[in-house]
Amino acid sequence: MQRHILKKKNHITIISGILIVIAYISKLGFGNINIFTWSLIISSAIGATPIAIQAYQSLKVKVVSIDVLVTIAVIGAFLISEFEESAIVTFLFLFGAYLEQRTLNKTRSAIKELTEMAPENALKQMENGEFEEIEVDEVDVGNILLVKTGAKVPVDGTVLTGEGHINEASITGESLPVSKNKDSQVYAGTILENGTIQIIANRVGEDTTFGKIIELIEEAQDSKSEAERFIDKFSKYYTPVVLVLAFIVWLFSQDIELAITILVLGCPGALVIGVPVSNVAGIGNGAKHGVLLKGSEVIGDFSKVNTIVFDKTGTLTIGNPKVTDKEIYADNVDEILSYLASVEKESDHPLAKSVVEYIGDTKAYAVEKTEVVKGGGIVAQVNGHRVAVGNVALIKQENVHLSEKTRADITKFEKNGNSLVLTSVDNELKVLMGIRDQIRPGVKENLQKLKKLGVKNLVVLSGDNQGTVDLVASELELTEAHGHMLPEDKSAYIKKLIDKGQIVAFVGDGVNDSPSLALAQIGIAMGNGTDVAIETSDVVLMNSDFSRLPHALGLTKSTAYNMRQNIIIAVGVVLVLLASVFFSEWMNMSIGMLIHEASILVVILNGMRLLRYKLK
Repeated sequence: MQRHILKKKNHITIISGILIVIAYISKLGFGNINIFTWSLIISSAIGATPIAIQAYQSLKVKVVSIDVLVTIAVIGAFLISEFEESAIVTFLFLFGAYLEQRTLNKTRSAIKELTEMAPENALKQMENGEFEEIEVDEVDVGNILLVKTGAKVPVDGTVLTGEGHINEASITGESLPVSKNKDSQVYAGTILENGTIQIIANRVGEDTTFGKIIELIEEAQDSKSEAERFIDKFSKYYTPVVLVLAFIVWLFSQDIELAITILVLGCPGALVIGVPVSNVAGIGNGAKHGVLLKGSEVIGDFSKVNTIVFDKTGTLTIGNPKVTDKEIYADNVDEILSYLASVEKESDHPLAKSVVEYIGDTKAYAVEKTEVVKGGGIVAQVNGHRVAVGNVALIKQENVHLSEKTRADITKFEKNGNSLVLTSVDNELKVLMGIRDQIRPGVKENLQKLKKLGVKNLVVLSGDNQGTVDLVASELELTEAHGHMLPEDKSAYIKKLIDKGQIVAFVGDGVNDSPSLALAQIGIAMGNGTDVAIETSDVVLMNSDFSRLPHALGLTKSTAYNMRQNIIIAVGVVLVLLASVFFSEWMNMSIGMLIHEASILVVILNGMRLLRYKLK
């Protein structure tokens, strides 16, 4: 019965409103006081029922809610025959709750739009080679699927045949279509705008990038910030205090109407809802623009950041380095390069890939006794020779002699901004390669935006040599640059900054820099849809789009500011209303409830402004 009444709350609101209109028409139009009085009595009784049920339910869990205050106030007004007050207060309270729910639903619209993009069906290749439509839940990893023009990609997969353009806005926030052909990666929830492709399913259901994004956003909405937890605790004690205050006023004044009015005016509705609505709107805006903010706490911390530390490769630079300079100190060039390529094929490091790509087709040797030296390179046995491939530190560790010419070459390569790859065979240096990466387009402009947003220190930490790191820092006008940093050196440096009292964000690729991502107050992953990037950070910039970073910082600052505005509005309205009771003639229960409900709508509408936020 209780559930049925609460489900019909909106209908009850309409009936209550109609009865109030009938009451005033009968009084003002026909002078009929009986109909006026009975209409208000019925309106009060009907309107108070769902409020009283909610009050009872909250008291059952030992919470003195706003509904309790309003129920006591309405019963009090009823007992002293103030039917006009009781009817208007119940109607305004119910109508306010209705408007509140409607506007809150709009606040969540950005997230709702995203969840509605989840794929439902897929065209799966059956044993006879034909494609049949099945529900997406029935797709398994390894299934071959057909995606036609206009259809949603049902899973994360790799293109086997065909080509087309895909709108990846649901994953990256970027609405410009991306070209896809054989071996391209595609993501669930994206839309094939033209073309036809066949894909093999790599990840399905909740394991897809889209599934993880939805899960993270839902978790983020449910998490509570420090401010929200404080307000929850505050409200727990605030409402009983209002109850006691009303009782004390009645005790001293013997004015029951005054005591009831205090109950209504003291409702903390706007205060309770003001902070969550700002957070939900902020997280929704981020989701629409390719920025995943993992929780309300992240918003508070990120908005106060004053130092941002960057990884170099893949963050400030594109992460696709090319061999630009080389010196060979051997006569048997082809054989040495074959040794080098054979060893580098064992590694998935970006520099190793660029070396293999540069050497191209060559004889492949079996590589044995491979030893990966952390932060140095690789040492292995190739064709009976000890081959070491890595940086200067590794070569020195191998006791390889470096001649004056070699040292001069190394200095020259470093000054040109190269990362160095040295190769020794049987403890003699044979090859020196200089590899350079390109700075991401638009990074400098975006770093300037970060400075304008109040970030004082922009630091780059890299495992690369100091010369290369200094060149990047100089070009991008960074505050500090440190090279030759191992992952543990980076996390130690970040700890030092935190100990100095700085609020530190670390931006990395989420794979090699997970200790720093975890240690910094804010870990920001340049997520390219990888599991590690999404799971180890506090903020994910989808599709490794650096330009999202200033938007993310601006958004968190605006959200935190919006939150403070809502708290001031809510507390200010309650103080003004309570002061008006004691120091003015115009305040009564109905006007108080009207202003109280209006303040709730004001904080919701204020929070909704964040949905349209764009960095200026």
